[in-house]
Amino acid sequence: MSNRKLNPDYENDMITLTYEDGSTAEFYVVAVFPVDGKDYAALMPAASSEDYESDDLLLYRYQELADDDISLTTIDDEDEFEKAADAFDELLDEEEFNNMPD
Repeated sequence: MSNRKLNPDYENDMITLTYEDGSTAEFYVVAVFPVDGKDYAALMPAASSEDYESDDLLLYRYQELADDDISLTTIDDEDEFEKAADAFDELLDEEEFNNMPD
């Protein structure tokens, strides 16, 4: 995936994460973007819970699978996480710049 932009309709693009304990949570897909040949997804909780505030942002490694399924993997490596977080920050900066009044 080479698409590097924020999802302008993220409030209409939701996924449900299922955790190892069987619990679930719904998230908006704010952006999917590449960094160093890997794709990442920025997710925002659809609602506050005991685990997340509604303005929290989570970053996952993202992979498209067969049959329109996706795989989200936790980023355990600190350097990899920092690169993904920096790329997302740049994406936010670009979006803000592109939406400035002329």
